[in-house]
Amino acid sequence: MGLPSPIVNPEILYKKIFINNEWVDSVNGKTFSVINPSTGKIIANVEEGDKADVDLAVIAAKEAFKHDSEWRTMDASVRGELLYKLANLIERDAVYIASLETLDNGKPFKDSYGIDVPYTVKCLRYFAGWSDKIQGKTIPMDGEFFCYTRHEPVGICGQIIPWNFPLLMMAWKIGPALCCGNVIVLKPAEQTPLTALYTAQLAKELTIRIFLKAGFPPGVLNVVPGYGPTAGAAISNHPDIDKVAFTGSTEVGQIVMEAAAKTNLKRVTLELGGKSPNVVFADADLDFAVEMSHFGLFFNMGQCCCAGSRLYVQEEIYDEFKSKLVEKAMKRPVGDPFDEGNDSGPQVDQDQFNKILELVESGKQEGAVLECGGKRQGVNGYFIEPTVFSNVNEDMRIGKEEIFGPVQTLIKFKTMDEVIERANNTTYGLAAAIFTRDINKVMTYTSRVRAGTIWVNCYNILRTTCPFGGFKKSGIGRELGEYGLHQYSEVKTVIINAPNAPIDKPPIEARHVDTPDSETVTDKSKKIYKSVIDFVPAKTENTETPIQGIIDNPKNPYVSTSAVIISMPNQNKQTAGDNQQITEGTDNSVESKVVDETSCSNDDPGNGDGTEDVDVITKM
Repeated sequence: MGLPSPIVNPEILYKKIFINNEWVDSVNGKTFSVINPSTGKIIANVEEGDKADVDLAVIAAKEAFKHDSEWRTMDASVRGELLYKLANLIERDAVYIASLETLDNGKPFKDSYGIDVPYTVKCLRYFAGWSDKIQGKTIPMDGEFFCYTRHEPVGICGQIIPWNFPLLMMAWKIGPALCCGNVIVLKPAEQTPLTALYTAQLAKELTIRIFLKAGFPPGVLNVVPGYGPTAGAAISNHPDIDKVAFTGSTEVGQIVMEAAAKTNLKRVTLELGGKSPNVVFADADLDFAVEMSHFGLFFNMGQCCCAGSRLYVQEEIYDEFKSKLVEKAMKRPVGDPFDEGNDSGPQVDQDQFNKILELVESGKQEGAVLECGGKRQGVNGYFIEPTVFSNVNEDMRIGKEEIFGPVQTLIKFKTMDEVIERANNTTYGLAAAIFTRDINKVMTYTSRVRAGTIWVNCYNILRTTCPFGGFKKSGIGRELGEYGLHQYSEVKTVIINAPNAPIDKPPIEARHVDTPDSETVTDKSKKIYKSVIDFVPAKTENTETPIQGIIDNPKNPYVSTSAVIISMPNQNKQTAGDNQQITEGTDNSVESKVVDETSCSNDDPGNGDGTEDVDVITKM
């Protein structure tokens, strides 16, 4: 299917602050201008949030995160359904959203439509699938005790989104956070807030027809556009925000981390800058390596944190490789991002434009050879010619600083040991790549280079299923994949006294509540307690402990796996829900069966009618 026609002048529908599922003006009454990077002209004026607006968003988020709130008692499977339907709405409006992203950010429409939007949809659907599959463990421990863990949401998550992939980075953040049951106060980049605001409206309009309910409850997702030093700082410093996730420069990441530490020791996820080494050995497929190295740097106008901005080429092929690379860069079409024939659009704003050209000048002054480009292209907007430098070394600014623009630097090397030492000689560690046909080189390089992602004979290959993050000053934590879920949940350990003798303790003071069968709380507690410990095996004499490998084997003939399902009514509810069947036997044991088999235990999930289900998987 071909590329659809873009909406060159999409209507700007949402320009306010989104708090508690409502569009509101900023407290201070200010707005800020969003600029079209292709022309330098104003697209729209958006409400400028600051500390006062962040405070209001946090109040809404706290209410949404209360233990008995609609969000906290929602089935995990329903959270997944909400995320999945949000993805569907984004997919439905793909042309409009991609057009908005191109207008706001400057990236080619064919990339907004063909990469950013579909990968946003994939990301949300991926985490939607995880919603009811997050689970703790049962852990053998010494003594007559039963131990299990719960994975619970962190709480209020502050999320600060970058301008290079506004929509996609929003999905990377909200997907796992909502999947795990958290609530969000999100600040989009001041350069590119428009697709985040539109996504917030889609979340508001979302419905699940089979439940006849609104979508995400008020306060779950709040979007506060504004500047980093004001709105961003308010998120980082807020004492009631439990976690902050930031994608952007290392310098700002350090400020965010310092604020998080000085206030309430927030959990922190940082995806920061990079100066990624891309190494091409003489035995590589030369033409393919040229193609991938070009893509690895110039994609998204060089505005990628993982861009292959240090290109090491082995000396035997250096001259030929340089010639092919320069030729390709000179042919790269740059211009109107709505024109399908262009591969690059403008840089995002005037500040970034100025920074790149200043670094280009430093390269010339420090002795690098400018092979092509290095100048402004056209007279309007923030376009820069694709630029290639040769004769670069790591002492030059262009050889060690993150440029974040369409500037490629070629560095010659001789041996494996040399190039690994040089690749690691940086404060960054986000990504790296190697091009070779030799598996021994691959294994040596991938094991010795310190980077969060290493590509072999490819570049910029990212998938929702695979974790992404950096070593050293390139960040803390991982996003995407199952690893990404770990950043948005807390592990709680529960230890139950579970002796093998008949149960007549712990004593519980009897309190009568109005229940259909007039049972006391004491009676119910004993039955639930007994239903758990009946599954704990009695100790036997002369039992040899099998090796750990046998214990961990799910097909281990020496242990069996049982599921224990405990009915846990909320304190403010007096009866069991309609979807539970409780049958009482003559031995006073309780059997609790959940009819709705689509839900499973996760982060305080409820089944919508006042009961909570905890699934405990144990080996015995």
